[in-house]
Amino acid sequence: MAVAVAITASTSVAVAKEDGSGKTSTAQIPAGPQVPVAEVISRNIIPSAEFTGSLAAIKTVELRPRVGGTIESVSVPEGSLVHKGQLLFQIDPRPFQVALDSAKAQLRQAEAQAFQANRNFERVSRLVNNGAVSRKDYDDAASDKNARIAQVNVAQAAVEAAKLDLSYTRVTAPIDGRVDRILITEGNLISNSEGGAATLLTTIVSSNPLYAYFDIDEATFLNTVSKARPDAMEGSKEKLPVHVGLATEKGYPHSGTLDFVGNQIDRNTGTVRVRAIIPNTDGLLTPGAFARVQLGTGKAQQVILINDQAVGTNQGNKYVLVIGDDSKAQYRPIELGPVVDGLRIVAKGLQAGEKIIIKGLVRPGMAVTPSMVSMQSLESSLDAKPATQGKASDSNNKGGN
Repeated sequence: MAVAVAITASTSVAVAKEDGSGKTSTAQIPAGPQVPVAEVISRNIIPSAEFTGSLAAIKTVELRPRVGGTIESVSVPEGSLVHKGQLLFQIDPRPFQVALDSAKAQLRQAEAQAFQANRNFERVSRLVNNGAVSRKDYDDAASDKNARIAQVNVAQAAVEAAKLDLSYTRVTAPIDGRVDRILITEGNLISNSEGGAATLLTTIVSSNPLYAYFDIDEATFLNTVSKARPDAMEGSKEKLPVHVGLATEKGYPHSGTLDFVGNQIDRNTGTVRVRAIIPNTDGLLTPGAFARVQLGTGKAQQVILINDQAVGTNQGNKYVLVIGDDSKAQYRPIELGPVVDGLRIVAKGLQAGEKIIIKGLVRPGMAVTPSMVSMQSLESSLDAKPATQGKASDSNNKGGN
């Protein structure tokens, strides 16, 4: 079996030799070729599965007026972020201020009438005991008093209603979020829901946090997700970690947790709809966007990681060349696992701390001159990163058959 990896440089060493005349001569004997060598590393990773999904706002509000009138001002730029309670539209308040003033006047009138009715009742009450007035007059006075008190209550309710209508002329944001296109501009007459459909002013969607919806396969549901439900009889009650990446992003920089699992498996697709909640404090995520999703399927575990450049293929089997204490290359068959941020998990065949050749052309048993490089410098930091479930792809063929 011939296995080799390409080399790009070599060195030589000088060896002293004595000839028959007693003189010594120096001969240049080639040393092993210089090859990049890296130390096998181990890291804690969280096993995970990869899915595709989409982002959605937790709250969506169609902003419509509670009262009709003329738009006096628009106080929000289109597409901007707004906070709950922030003024967005101002409806002309003058008609509603007039209505409030009228309601207050009617309240004062009702209070005056109630005061007079109460005074009259008190007089009749004193006279009825002396027989100066009839019992009917007493009953009429009591009834009039109660009626006037009821009118005061009605007038007070009318004042509160007028205050509400006046407050509704200030159209404020009901939630924190981002506004859509403004559909009504200054000077337009709008209507409320009474007597017809209320005019749509704009739409607001919440932006932090967001939902990530995706479908998981039945095996993942049965083995992992169903056991993480709050009412599960076995398994962990902790929320499963979820990592999200956009189409233009590398890796999965946005982290969250699973917060909802559908109650049935779709017969047609064999999947279950689940949902994660993802913080979006930096505002990089947008509702409706496509998302790549990694779902954590287990607890963190120690794994062996190497760069795919070090992996060769020999008759369908994967191998690496390990550097021994004698600086000679040793053929080592390995079994590969999924990829974690560009580094390959080695399921079997290597231990942390062993040195392997990253690239070059070297045969097993050949002495080499190691040029140490850091496996860590080849890829980003990998502590507690999720691992993608997938098939090990064919890596660089280091010599083939």
